[in-house]
Amino acid sequence: MKMSYIILVGALCCMAACSKPPAPVEASAAAPTPSPISSPIIPDAVERKLQEYSGSNAADCGRLDVKVDPDRSKAAADCALQNSQSKHPFYVAYDMPGMIVGVAGNSAGRLFSVQSEGAGAAAKLTSGDCPSELRVAASGRVTCFAPGDMGSLGGGHTAIPPGMPNPHAFPKAK
Repeated sequence: MKMSYIILVGALCCMAACSKPPAPVEASAAAPTPSPISSPIIPDAVERKLQEYSGSNAADCGRLDVKVDPDRSKAAADCALQNSQSKHPFYVAYDMPGMIVGVAGNSAGRLFSVQSEGAGAAAKLTSGDCPSELRVAASGRVTCFAPGDMGSLGGGHTAIPPGMPNPHAFPKAK
């Protein structure tokens, strides 16, 4: 009886410890601009590469779905642009049908682009320096490609292939 009581008390203590709220974190003057959207709990290859490029102190400006509402998209874009202009590390990513694209900036002001096509183990990750300045596309998403240019991440294509939807176009309302 005593042993089962001890096990029960131990289990309750463990459960209570797991449900404790985290200790508050004090904000500092050098703190990154907060993320408007939280990223996946377990980072995938794109997120890990973006974090590698931007560094450990980077502002997570969000991981957004292509169908995200314009206010959330604007908040992520503002976060990326503000951090880039102040040379504070940041990253932002967008989930689109069949691909994930992201942009990261480091504390030296260098910009990087990351793209993953496919899913699971078959996904192909491509990354490198941004070919152009950081800008907000007509879709509201942050990009570092000039309009109509997919640069080194486009497999040599400088325009969107016929029949492929523009990844920076606004999603159609249903």
